[in-house]
Amino acid sequence: MKTADPELMRAINRFHVIDIIRRQAPIARVEIADRTDLSRATVSAITGALIEDGLVNAVHVGPTDNGARGRPRVLLELNGAAYHVAGVTLSADRLCVAITDFKGASLAVQVHEGVLVGLTPEAIAARICDAVLACLATSGRALPDISAIGIGLPGIIDGVSGLCHWSPVLGPEPTPFAALVEARLGIRTVIENEANLVAMAEHWFGQGRFLRSFAVVTVNDMLGLAMMIDGRLYRGAQGIGMEFGHTKLSAGGLLCRCGQHGCLDSVASDAGLVDQARAIGALDARVCDGQPLSSLTMRALAGDATLEALFHRAGAALGLGIANVINLLNPQRLIVSGAGLRARALIEQPLLAAAAATLPQLRGTTEIVFHPWTDEMLALGAASIVLRQIDEAPWAVHAGR
Repeated sequence: MKTADPELMRAINRFHVIDIIRRQAPIARVEIADRTDLSRATVSAITGALIEDGLVNAVHVGPTDNGARGRPRVLLELNGAAYHVAGVTLSADRLCVAITDFKGASLAVQVHEGVLVGLTPEAIAARICDAVLACLATSGRALPDISAIGIGLPGIIDGVSGLCHWSPVLGPEPTPFAALVEARLGIRTVIENEANLVAMAEHWFGQGRFLRSFAVVTVNDMLGLAMMIDGRLYRGAQGIGMEFGHTKLSAGGLLCRCGQHGCLDSVASDAGLVDQARAIGALDARVCDGQPLSSLTMRALAGDATLEALFHRAGAALGLGIANVINLLNPQRLIVSGAGLRARALIEQPLLAAAAATLPQLRGTTEIVFHPWTDEMLALGAASIVLRQIDEAPWAVHAGR
């Protein structure tokens, strides 16, 4: 049996040390060794190199016992000034930009309103570039200070090649969107689907911060699923990941935007709910003020029985999909997020009831939590995508990405 590639093992160990420091700083070397199962000598060598490279700072603090003598403790934390990145999120009518440091701390955040659907990918790329430059000016940084840009958007996205196969924002044609932005600004650009972005945000800042493995389901214009496995995003063989919204509820069923019938997305996504309401004559375009889902939600919460039933059906369908995720993957925690949680009061109970349809042995083993996210946190998630890649690159090369 061949032994592991020493270079790969060093990259993996370095990755885990940085990840522990990021999530649990300030932290001592002995605690890093305990939590990574690495030897103290290995941890000392890795952290010494990280300090020399300027990625980690050593903070000397006095003895913890009151009045006791002893050598000062050395605690480690990431050096926020080592890198700066921009995170961008896109939706149908707005984009948000955040400038962050290496710790993921926000230096500036800006939200830009304006309809993006219908614009060409080139025009949207130009708007992103203008927004990044404006946010940089607010942060006191300049373009040369930025190491990379991360962009999150809904759709079928290949985060490895930077190709958008389809998006409700960019349109139906395959688009090398990362390259469009990169060509304008001259800075490495990464694109990612919305669910993966939320998963990374949860891992860095939220409900997944102290977990190595968990799942995220996003409820927005589309439905998404992301899996964090041993601290890394699962992307699938082609880099696209998992299209949860296009798993099938039945062989027939409603027509989905993908052209197939019976997709979960057609019943439980925001767009699916709007289409269903329109089909039964429950959507009055004159009173929805350009935001049909918000209008439908308010009317259902106010007691419209027809719309209540529509949301309950969507919640039950989503819960059934979540039960399948639990049966297949059994994550420690499953986080439900997204703009669709505006209707949480309508969908939560039918969702949880349907999600209980798991194997008896798995029932209760996955904690289901609801966690709405703001524009700012999603933009920070986009930034964390590229922050993670800064340190993951040697590992990714070995993985053939």
